[in-house]
Order: sequence, then C-alpha cells, then structure tokens
Amino acid sequence: MIPTQDKIILRELAKQVRELSEEEVNQERIRRIKDMHSLKPGRPPVWIDEVPWFEMDIAGELQLACESKSGQAMETHFRRILYRWKYMQGDMVVEDTFYVPREYEESGMGLEVREEIRSTHEANHIVSHHYEDQLDTLEKVEALKLPVITSFPDRDKKNLEEAAEILHGIMPVKHRGYGIYFAPWDIIARYRGVENCYLDMVGNPELIHKTISKFADMYTTRYTQMQEQGLLDYNVHDLHCTPPYTNETPAADYDGKKVRFKDLWFRGMAQLFASASPAMQEEFNLSYLRPMMDQCALSYYGCCEPLDKFIPYLKKVPNMRKIGVSPWADIRSSAEQIGGDFVYAHKPNPANVAREFNKGAVEKEIKEVIEACQENKCPYEFVIKDISTVNHHPENLINWTRTVTETIDKYYS
Repeated sequence: MIPTQDKIILRELAKQVRELSEEEVNQERIRRIKDMHSLKPGRPPVWIDEVPWFEMDIAGELQLACESKSGQAMETHFRRILYRWKYMQGDMVVEDTFYVPREYEESGMGLEVREEIRSTHEANHIVSHHYEDQLDTLEKVEALKLPVITSFPDRDKKNLEEAAEILHGIMPVKHRGYGIYFAPWDIIARYRGVENCYLDMVGNPELIHKTISKFADMYTTRYTQMQEQGLLDYNVHDLHCTPPYTNETPAADYDGKKVRFKDLWFRGMAQLFASASPAMQEEFNLSYLRPMMDQCALSYYGCCEPLDKFIPYLKKVPNMRKIGVSPWADIRSSAEQIGGDFVYAHKPNPANVAREFNKGAVEKEIKEVIEACQENKCPYEFVIKDISTVNHHPENLINWTRTVTETIDKYYS
C-alpha cells in the first residue's frame, strides 16, 4: 500500500505535469512529428533519450520524497518530465494521461548469459562486457527453446485501479502495451561475443544462418503470442528513443480491440554489423527480419551502426519509413540516398556532451545535417541518445539542447 504522504506528493507532481500537458505546444509538436512521418519536410523535431539521470540532479529536483517503492516509481516518472520541461525540452511532448504498463513474463530460451563486466559507476547501467561463447555449435543452437509468454490481466487490473485511486480527478489512467522491437543480433552477441560472430560469417556461415534463423523464430513466437494475448500497443511512449506519432497507425480497419502487427511500427536494427559489408547485413540479418517486418504498418531501421552503404537494401523494403543515421555514417551521402522517400533519423554524437560541452562541434554537426537534408528535401529529426555520461555536468546536455534549438532557428522562422 502507498502511504498517505506519498499520495499527497504524487498528486501534487501529477497536477504540475497535467498543467504542462495542456500547453498548446504539445499538440503543435505532435502535428509536426506526424507531418515528418508523412514525409512532409519541415522544421525537424529534437528528441533526447537515454539520459544519465544519476548525473543530472540540479538543486535536488530529482531527489525522491516518497517512501514506498511503487510511489517512488511514479514519482521518478513525474519528476523527470518536469525536469526535462524546465531544462532541456527540445520538442518533448507531455501527455495528459498516466499509463500503466501491462505485465507479462517470458519463459526464456534455456540459457543464461555468462559474462565479465567492468563498470565506471555503480549507478550507470552502461558497462563494458566480455561474453563467453555458448553457441559455437549447431547442436547448441538447436537446443534453444522458443519463448512462452504469460500475461497477467488480474495484475493489470489491480495496478490500474491503484494508480487511478492516487490520480483520481487529476489525470486519466490507462493501460499501455508494447511495440515491436526486433533486434536479434543484440541478443546473439551476448551469447557469443562479437568477434566470434564475425569469424563465423566467413568461416562457418551455416552456423550463422542457423543462429539467426533460430533467434528470428524466437522473436516471431514472442510477438505472435503477445498479439494473441492483447499485449501489443500502437500507442507507445516512444519508438526506440524517437518520437512515435504518426497518422498511419493503427490501420483503418482497427476495431479497437486487440492490436495487430499491421497496426504497428516495426523497429529493427543490427548494431553488430557496423563493420560488416552491406551484402552480409542483407544475407545474415535483413532477410530474416523481413517476414515480420512486411506484416507491419511502417518500418524504422538502424541504430548505432552506420548505414550509408546499406541504404540501397533498405529502400527495397515496401513499408520502410525511417532510416537511422548514426554519428559514424556519412551525412551528405545518407541525405542524398534518403531524399524525400524516407525520414532521415539523425543521431547526434553524444561525445560532444560527455566531458566538456563542445559548442562548436555541435553547431558544425547540426548545420551539416540541416543543409544536407534541406538540399535533398529530406524529412528529418535529431535524436540524441546513448548518453552514457555528461561527466556530472548536467549543463552539458542543457547547453546542447539550447545550441541545437538556436541553430535550427537560423534556418526556420
């Protein structure tokens, strides 16, 4: 049970968040994001995610006052919204609803990660990994189990009622499910290590094909069960760190009941392939994503891996809508290839906020992207993520946001 004092704290924070949600700028930002995803060029939204919150506190504004764990979880949610709005808005959107995530469990594949970890700070989840290879034979891969998903509607009902009781009269409370996040190579690397995967792409391609086939089956099995159990949702908080709003989900024939694959974005990536050829990326990854990707409404592909040489393959995907352009991709080449056919999702370099704020480097990067996208009529966005540290200087990220906004202002009235 949440103590009375916790409820008082949460209700006051919720009132402040609700007031922000009523600002007209939220709807204006949603409209611009939807226009972008409809391939209409315009002022790019600026989105910030994967923030090192343990380094960001200013004057105790992120300090928690609630005593209960459930109260602290809700308090953290509200305090971070208020902090972002005050210091580094960008084009964030404050929603007028509190969403309670649906609960489920997954049975697993019958194997646990074995690794060594090196960390720089106990509060930072960004750590260095050394993985033990546990999938070095066909037999080991074949022994992996397909996941079983178990939903908990009774828990969902209870969680919703508890949140609604706290926030009654302030903001509505609703359930929220999950989108499709299809990144099997991020998981495979944790059971093999990156180097072993590269070596076998050349020396033992049969094992690699068997491995990605098995993991693709796992992902498909998981999301098929989630679809059947009503765990999927087109109304997600974000599309893997980027703004999710679009006019094209759910599908026109959606009846308001269970969300289907065709009502959703497909989110795919293969960061391990940063140093692999485009042909290998297609053979060992994209071809295995396509069966589920093709069932979805829209697709967004790419994360930290540079894709400027892989774009010709992505352009063949019928529902491709957004392509990630990482700090290691060629900006101009990417813009020329993407043109007005897809959204250019630029990931600014987080190194520019990692130690001392480098205003000149930020301005140079943002200007180059703006000019390349304007020349090639690209709809585009700026999404800074993977911010593992700001060196305990929150002003670095605050100054980054201000600099990017002011730079964009020079090109858009």
